[in-house]
Order: sequence, then C-alpha cells, then structure tokens
Amino acid sequence: MSNATAVETRPPLPAVDRVLATDAARVLAERFGRAATVASVRASLSEVRPAWLGGASVDISPERIAAAATLRLEAEARPSQRRVLNLTGTVLHTNLGRALLAEEAIAAVTAAMRGPSSLEFDLATGQRGERDDHVRGLLRELTGAEDAVAVNNNAAAVLLTLNSLSEGRESIVSRGELIEIGGSFRMPSIMARAGARLVEVGTTNRTHLADYADAIGPDTALIMKVHPSNYRIEGFVKEVCARELAPLARDHGLPLVDDLGSGVLVDLAAYGLVRERTVQEAVCDGADLVTFSGDKLLGGPQAGLVIGRADLVKRLAKNHLKRALRLDKLRLAALEATLKLYRDPDRLAARLPTLALLTRPPDALKALAGRFAPALARAAGRDYEVAVADTESQIGSGALPLATIPSGGLTVASVDARRAGSALQKLAAALRAVSTPVIGRISDDRLILDLRALDDEAAFAASLDELAATTAAAGAAR
Repeated sequence: MSNATAVETRPPLPAVDRVLATDAARVLAERFGRAATVASVRASLSEVRPAWLGGASVDISPERIAAAATLRLEAEARPSQRRVLNLTGTVLHTNLGRALLAEEAIAAVTAAMRGPSSLEFDLATGQRGERDDHVRGLLRELTGAEDAVAVNNNAAAVLLTLNSLSEGRESIVSRGELIEIGGSFRMPSIMARAGARLVEVGTTNRTHLADYADAIGPDTALIMKVHPSNYRIEGFVKEVCARELAPLARDHGLPLVDDLGSGVLVDLAAYGLVRERTVQEAVCDGADLVTFSGDKLLGGPQAGLVIGRADLVKRLAKNHLKRALRLDKLRLAALEATLKLYRDPDRLAARLPTLALLTRPPDALKALAGRFAPALARAAGRDYEVAVADTESQIGSGALPLATIPSGGLTVASVDARRAGSALQKLAAALRAVSTPVIGRISDDRLILDLRALDDEAAFAASLDELAATTAAAGAAR
C-alpha cells in the first residue's frame, strides 16, 4: 500500500476546533489566552504532520495534540533567566549573577516595586529630591568619605569619573594596571570612550614613583591607580601604592583616583579569609575618589559607587552622563538595605549571604556532601562513580584571584576512562536540563560539584530526584 493510500485510509489530523474543545485546551485558554492557545495547537499539528504524511504511527488524538500544545506553551512561558544552583566553586560568579541579596534587600526591593516611592521626592520640603540621597549618608558613614554617587556598575563609575575630570586631557596609569575584565572590556578602551588620553608609565612588571612624576605635564588631569582584579604579577615586580601616590598628586594639584574594582567594607581576615584592602583604607591612604562595585564583596545589587572629595563628586553628579548611568529605584532600595547591614558588624556574617557563603566551614560542607552522595549516584547512573571530596572554592568576580578557600563537595568520574570527556559533558548537560539547573565544573576528568555556594538544599535534592527518574527511564528503555 502506498503512503498516499495509507494516509487516505487513516483518520485525518484533527481540526484546530476539535483540539480546542478538549478539557486540556480549555484550561490552556484560561491560563495563556485563546490566541496563544490556538497558535500553539497549530504549531503542534504542524510538528506531527510530516510523520503522519509519511505513514508513521503517530498519536494524533485531540488530547495528544492538546498535551503537546501544553508543553509548548509552558516552555515558552518559562523565564529565560532561570534560578540555578551554583556548584561551580566560584561564590561570586559573574555569569550566574554574582552576589545573592540579603533578605532585607529583597524585602526592600519588593516594597519599592509595589507602588510609587519617594525616589526623587523630598518628603520634608515637598520639592524634587535627589535619588543618591538614599545611599549617600550611609556611604559617607561607612567609608569616611565626604560624598558619594551611585551608578550602574563599576565600569560606569570609572567612565563617569574619567569623563568628568579628564575629558580631552591626560590620565596617568601604570602599564601593569591596564587591566582587561570579563567580556573583553579593557581599561584603555573605557578611558578612550570617556574622552581621556591615556598616558602609560613604567613597565608591565615594574613602575616607580619617578615614572609618575616624570609623566606629569601641563595637560595632566589626574593620576589613576587600578586594582589588578583578576590577575597577579609575581617575581621581579614593583608597584607604587596609593599612599605613596597621594602626596605626589597633591603636590601637583591633581586628583588621585583609586579604582578598587570589587571593593570591600570589612576586614576579611577577621573572618578567616585572605585580607583585601578596604574602601576605608583607600580613603585613609589619600585617594581623592574611590570607585568600586556593589554586587561583589559588598554583597549587594549591581552598582558602581564613587566616594571621595565633595567638590569632585559634585562634578560627577552634574555630568549629563550621570543620568544615563544612574540606578533605578529597585537597585537603590537593595543597596540601601545592604549598606544598613554593615551598621551591625557582629551579625554581618549571618545576615549577608556573600559573607555567609564564604565563611562556611569545609567540614560541614563535606558532611553535607556525604548526605547527598547516594542521591547523586542514583541520578548519575551506573556509568559514573561518585565520591565525597575536598575541593577548593574561590571568591570570583576579580576578587583575590590567587586565593582559594578550602571547601567540600562531590566529584563524579566516568567508569569508562576512554570516554571520560564526553561522558562528563553528557552528565553536566543533564544536570543543566532539570527544572532547577545544577551548574558544576569539569576539571581533571571529573565533574566537580562544590557545595560552598549551595543556598537551597531542598532544590538540589529535587533536582537530583528529577535526574534520577530520567536516568531510570532511560535505563529501562535500554
């Protein structure tokens, strides 16, 4: 019998109206609207039509088409930016959203979303207000600076600073500090966009105070110190610290800009971590302006903060670029709530998620790994071996790039060493495909799931159960 004859003798594909008359389709119309439901039903019919025309055995019942339309609409309705479990071992992972917000910050954002707010309205005078006032006082209190402005991120903070103080003029920077950050954004490019003329001094590995002094001329606008964020040069090296640069800049009437990149408001050594120079120390060292991020070690939302001399901050605030780079009410609300947590240092490690994750004891993480090991073994299946292991976490997002933190987690190896690479990639993809994706890292022929940044044990258990069901079904099919 030809395919044409087979098609003629089989029931035809159901009409769209027949599918829409099913209970499932009526529910879809209530959830997603009639237009979207009709479009999804038509797409589902188009999907099965080629196989049906080819004579294949295909379930074309209205109920089956409605079920396919349901899956399609639910997939389309799912947010593209999804909640994931960060088991990479990098706590402040740029690609996974960096710092987790404290509950106080989440509550502040929710409140700001629910209705109008006094974003730029002075309740005392009834006149127009300034949005930076919501965080200005806190930043002055916590850092000792005279004034502050907040923008979209630290790159924006540097851009605004250079454009305001050095447009058309020279900015002096050490060659060893001309950094490139994530996404191939380079400090020289940001300076060029700001309209500043870069003057490089010293060499890649050694820069002396005399190099800065020799470069100062009538067209010099400022001296800039840049934190090397994501790298370190070791060996035969020399750099000039901000404390040494400050008198030189002051003697020549030049602003010293200290770009800290990540920015930290507490001494990390007090929490058993590698010490990082604080924002307060940058102010005490004599920097006229200090720039840093809000969503890294500070533990807040994405933001770029500039603190320092009031007269210079005022110039930044009056720059027309400030409006293009300013923060919205949601991030200002989150930033204010986060900064307020620093007023209570005794409870900061318990209330600020970034600090809480960084200070988790490795023994507790290994014990947690032991509890999850059987579930991961079931989820992975017989082609893999699961083990509890000591791991090494890192802070991430350019903070202390050489420092690691002892941690604990799970490792997965393929039982077939010859195909370890492809097998681990397959398992990593399967973990990313569950309802709450699990993101690990592959290193030394092992898939590593570092538990330091695991913030939802119940979600991890559910993800492993979901993968285990998929693995069992695949095994049964074999």
